[in-house]
Amino acid sequence: MNAADAADAVDVDAVSPAAWRLLRVAAGYDQRQVERELDGLMQAHVSMLESGTRSLGHERRHALLELYADELTGEQVRALVEHF
Repeated sequence: MNAADAADAVDVDAVSPAAWRLLRVAAGYDQRQVERELDGLMQAHVSMLESGTRSLGHERRHALLELYADELTGEQVRALVEHF
C-alpha cells in the first residue's frame, strides 16, 4: 500500500493529537511550513490540533494528512496512526 492509499484508508477523525505531531515531524515539516503549504490553515490551527485543544474540520484534516503522506511511506503513515 502506498502513502496515498494509506492516507485514504485512515479515519482522520480517529487520529490522536500525538499522531498528528509525529506525522508532521516525520514528513519533515515544521508548523510554519504547513501554514505555507495549505491555504487557510494557520500555525495556530496545527498547534491546537497537535495539543488536542481544538480540532479541524474533516476536509482540512484530510488535506493535512495527504500533505504529510506525500513525504512518507504507507507503512509509516499506518504505524504512526495506529500506534500513537
